[in-house]
Amino acid sequence: MMRTSPAVKLLALFLLANGGAAYAQTKPSDAPPKLERIEEGSDTPVTIVPQRDEQRKVRETRDGGQVREVEVKSGKSTYTMKGSNPASVTETSVGTGSTLRPPQWKVLEFDLSKKKQAQRDEEAAAAAAAAPPAAVPPPPPAK
Repeated sequence: MMRTSPAVKLLALFLLANGGAAYAQTKPSDAPPKLERIEEGSDTPVTIVPQRDEQRKVRETRDGGQVREVEVKSGKSTYTMKGSNPASVTETSVGTGSTLRPPQWKVLEFDLSKKKQAQRDEEAAAAAAAAPPAAVPPPPPAK
């Protein structure tokens, strides 16, 4: 029995792979694809009207006629733009004409004093106390 070297096996594998790539690159036919005819007037326009009450809510806080803070709720996103102090040294509104700083999004809020967790625990305990007690099955009869 004749032994084949690994180089011959790799060469055969390489030739098979290139043959498959050459077969995949065959030229498609020159005939155009068959198209379906669409009747005129069959397209009905679709109109979607967004609900205005949930789209955007803006809350402004003013102090002496100047905007101090603007909170915008747009869909699920909520961001806050705070006003700059007019007596500050840095002028952020020179080029834009706005006295508001760039928007800030609240990503995560930490409760270091654990007040909210304690409040949730109290509400859960009150709900458990308000629930009717579970029915206790009677003890088994004595023999």
